[in-house]
Amino acid sequence: MTIRRISSGGEFEDKIGYCRAVVAGGFVHVAGTVGQGDDVISQCRSALETIRNALQQAGASFSDVVRVNYYLPDTAEFEPCWPVLKDAFGDHPPAATMIECNLIAPQFRIEIEVTALAPSA
Repeated sequence: MTIRRISSGGEFEDKIGYCRAVVAGGFVHVAGTVGQGDDVISQCRSALETIRNALQQAGASFSDVVRVNYYLPDTAEFEPCWPVLKDAFGDHPPAATMIECNLIAPQFRIEIEVTALAPSA
C-alpha cells in the first residue's frame, strides 16, 4: 500500500510530529484542524479553508468527505457554525459527530477532522 503525506506547514505539525493529511487505503485522513480568528465562526471558516487545501492536494474535495468530527470546548458555540458547515458540504453531507472537549490552547474554539474518499489511481 502506498502512503502519501501532505503537510500544510502549520506550526504544530513540526512541534508535535504529524502532517495535515495522509492518503492511504483509499482514504484521505485530514488531521484535526483549528483555524485563526477572533470567534468560533471565523475559526470555523479558517479551519475549513485549511482542510479544503489539504483535500485539493490529495485530489479530493468536500464532496468526497464521508466522515467529519467537530471538537469544541463549548457546545453552545456549535450552532452558529451550522450555516458555514452546511455551505461547505452542500449536497454531500458526511456522517458527523460533535464532541465537547478541551482543545490544544484556550484561544481555539473549534477543531475539525475529516475523512474523505481518495481519488482512484
